[in-house]
Amino acid sequence: MLTLETKQIPYSAHLLQAARGDNKKPEYLALNPRGKVPTLRDGDVIVSESIAIMEYVEKRFPARPMFGRTALETATIWRAISEFSSYLQAPLLRVAGPLLAGKMRDAAADVRAALRKSKRSSASSSRGSLISPWLAGADLTAADTTVYPFLALLLRGALKEAGGQLELDLLPFTTAIRGCNMDGASGAAARLRTHVSAPLAS
Repeated sequence: MLTLETKQIPYSAHLLQAARGDNKKPEYLALNPRGKVPTLRDGDVIVSESIAIMEYVEKRFPARPMFGRTALETATIWRAISEFSSYLQAPLLRVAGPLLAGKMRDAAADVRAALRKSKRSSASSSRGSLISPWLAGADLTAADTTVYPFLALLLRGALKEAGGQLELDLLPFTTAIRGCNMDGASGAAARLRTHVSAPLAS
């Protein structure tokens, strides 16, 4: 949705609630047999998996590119996505999961180990973002929309009582997102910054 918002492409959103089993209903499984979200339907075309959806939208609506305009920009964006997926995504989920589920007591040792790994990985991956408004340069890109859902999940966990026991505000890229210049930014970018910044400031 952030990609569609950023490109200002009209769309209809359908909220599925896993607690009600919406993602396991036959009508949704017909679109995505894995029962996972998100899924995009564009006429007769159905695309699942976030990165595939972003690439489809990029090719379908090339205006306001999310994967860069030059070879170097594209490589920088894909490097950021690959680094996050390879080194940060799993440990961030190991931290956020127990916080959100209220299981910190049982998983405290693993959470702290995952948090240390997250900090080491983010320090290596985010050096460029400390001098750039966004993760991969001067503009909001697919790198930001890839990372944001996981970062938002972590920040939700940070607001839980158990989150106060951990030093969660030490991921370098959050500084870049929080301090970005929003002049001329799209509505999606403004919302992205607001959603990321507010919990960090609390």
